[in-house]
Amino acid sequence: MLTESKKMPLGKILVGLKFCSVDQVKEGLKHSKENMMMLGESLIELSYLDDEKLARALAKQQGVKFVNLNKYDLPPEIIQLVTKDVVEEHEIVPVMKKGRMVTVATHRVLEFYALDNLRFIVGNEVDWVIAPESSVKTAMKKYYGIGGMDDMIHGDGNEDVKYKDFDAMEVTTDDEEGYVAQLVQLLITDAIKQRASDIHIEPMEETLRIRYRVDGDCQVMEAPPKRLQGPLIQRVKILSKMKIEEKRIPQDGRIKTRVEGRDIDLRVSALPCSWGESVVMRILDKQKNLVGLEVLGMAPVDFDRFQKILKKPNGIFLVTGPTGSGKTTTLYAALTALNQPDVKIITAEDPVEYNLSGINQSQVNHQIDLSFSRILRAMLRQAPNIILVGEIRDHETAEIAIQAALTGHLVFSTLHTNDAPGALTRLMDMGVKPFLVASAVQAILAQRLVRVLCKHCKKPYTPDATELKTVGLKPQQVAGKTLYQAVGCKECKNQGYRGRMGVYELLEMNAVIREHTFQRASGLKIRNEARQNGMTTLQEDGVRKVLLGTTTIEEVLTITHRDDL
Repeated sequence: MLTESKKMPLGKILVGLKFCSVDQVKEGLKHSKENMMMLGESLIELSYLDDEKLARALAKQQGVKFVNLNKYDLPPEIIQLVTKDVVEEHEIVPVMKKGRMVTVATHRVLEFYALDNLRFIVGNEVDWVIAPESSVKTAMKKYYGIGGMDDMIHGDGNEDVKYKDFDAMEVTTDDEEGYVAQLVQLLITDAIKQRASDIHIEPMEETLRIRYRVDGDCQVMEAPPKRLQGPLIQRVKILSKMKIEEKRIPQDGRIKTRVEGRDIDLRVSALPCSWGESVVMRILDKQKNLVGLEVLGMAPVDFDRFQKILKKPNGIFLVTGPTGSGKTTTLYAALTALNQPDVKIITAEDPVEYNLSGINQSQVNHQIDLSFSRILRAMLRQAPNIILVGEIRDHETAEIAIQAALTGHLVFSTLHTNDAPGALTRLMDMGVKPFLVASAVQAILAQRLVRVLCKHCKKPYTPDATELKTVGLKPQQVAGKTLYQAVGCKECKNQGYRGRMGVYELLEMNAVIREHTFQRASGLKIRNEARQNGMTTLQEDGVRKVLLGTTTIEEVLTITHRDDL
């Protein structure tokens, strides 16, 4: 079998087999980067490819056989080789046993660690073949009954979760427990299919409200009946290892699951409210959220400056912005770019959101007094080159991070401030001496997320002078350029937007800004100097994306105001 480094790119194989044209593959690559999905998944979504052709191309790329399971009836003795739980977790179907070798079919690439895990579970050697996703799913339902609940819950081909059967059916307590377990899994699966970042379970006085946060906005979904509120929340607390009897104080937990062949982590928070516990599950999709620097959406001039900053041997690089603004994604992209065999990287995180191969990651645990500052002190004795501190929250952590930066380490961290210059003031407010802040900080990146216009329905329009003025534009600046507004279609669920991208403000320290910091100058004075030094403000970067036809003036105004200019 080919090694990973020698495998031909999937796009070249698809063109060689005449399954796609070169232009279609290019469009698919662009679509996959914009929506953070695999190339094959992207081409299927664009209707340039079907699952059978994708499976044939993957089989050729991986050097394994292709089969179509719909053409075969599998005997019971083969089906019994693998349990239902293993089939559901790995999305595999056993197809043959020869001696001690069991062959399984799947629609995705089985990495070494997955094969090794299967060998241990099955108790035999395991080989694999690739089949179309539809035939694998059909076989899973036919032989194991996996997927049968979808018809009952979803119904009529609607992607939204349907709960009407819970009221219509007379069920026993045991039945209801089974339904609730399935319901929680379906909530998670449905949210992921709809690209949600959070699931909100919110008890109201007479109803239970379910909302998904998609592209930053909460959308109300069809909810189960109020009588299932207790069992539903209890099930989530059990899965996230919370104390189910404790309903008076906030609790945090974590759920690890697998959906459609992808490893999914959920950070769970339970908060006591008037009508019951409000539960939020934040979805951490390892496959879609770990991205490269090139897909962050920075303008070329800022991207070049960003890359130069990452090459500095020491100092602090801060990323600022509110919760949910993509700070972790940016930091992980930076660490991934810096992760080399000759570089030692250690992180202190709360929690560890994604496991990065080759990086030493440490989890904060306040129950045993394992704080950011305590981990940071210990990691300095491990002789790292690069340090990531998940968040600077107090004077002690800030002081140690700065000392690390001044003693030859490159330190990454986050702060909650409105803009880049505000981070300098925030550090001094924490009690860090101005000369230390001025000496240690190398750069600050403020960021926000704006929704991207749906390319299927966005419509050109001409804004009036008043609308242009709200973002500091003049009519002559948009002359000859096409601006777009959101419309809404079935592709974007009538939202007018699909996906989000970053808007950035990169402040790079120079001698004048260091002197301003040392003198405790106002944020406005530092901001003006930073702009003269090449900093583009959040609003200016947002306007750039408006002029490129990527987003709208309305979206830019959700993250910044006219006063920024």
